[in-house]
Amino acid sequence: MSSSSQHVNPDSPFRFESVERDEAPQFVLPLVIRLERAHVAEPPTRTDALETAARAVLTLLADERSSGEGEWAEAVRDWQDARIRKVVRRARGSEWRRASELPGVTVSGETAEVRVFPPVPLDGWPKELVKLQVSGTDLEQPEPPAPVGADTPVLWMSPALEMSAGKAMAQAGHGAQLAWWELKPPQREAWAAAGFPLAVRTPSAAEWERLTRSGLPLVRDAGFTEIAAGSSTVVADHPDLRG
Repeated sequence: MSSSSQHVNPDSPFRFESVERDEAPQFVLPLVIRLERAHVAEPPTRTDALETAARAVLTLLADERSSGEGEWAEAVRDWQDARIRKVVRRARGSEWRRASELPGVTVSGETAEVRVFPPVPLDGWPKELVKLQVSGTDLEQPEPPAPVGADTPVLWMSPALEMSAGKAMAQAGHGAQLAWWELKPPQREAWAAAGFPLAVRTPSAAEWERLTRSGLPLVRDAGFTEIAAGSSTVVADHPDLRG
């Protein structure tokens, strides 16, 4: 994942050149969504899964264990100095229980549960997570999502790209992370204190074109899975970043 933004804070990992991030040791941020069998629980809706994944990423970034001398801080720094990879897997029953025993944070939405874990080396996943399925996750959106208020941060998804739910969750997480990096500390604190309200929506093609030229943080995919490298996937539209 890479970004384009006119709002670059000195502590943003994108102060590094792309080649430096490629040469650094590569880490990945694991996210696991709970998907039980149909007779146990209804599956989460797609939009709520994307929003919950984004809030999970923000929750980990804001966690005191992720900064300073915190127990996750070194892993988070190593991850941010390389490509910002996220992988979403799914679990149910005993798989979910075992995953929940690992260090991490579980975030619940209206219908979705997502657990986020501190970054791990690309080839060093915990045994409790490495066997979880990653491909083919898809979710339905039975009803159109509700309108969004003007003061709500919105992660706008490209209307031109088709992605599995897992891929889209990772992209929503990327967009939330870009917004977090570009906010000033008091703005971050206010967002965290409010519980990270946000929405994930898909604009019209014309609105997407406007958004990609707006100077707001823009996610461009690295092309590891599903879509072509360089594809613009998400615009992070936080009110405090609007010109």
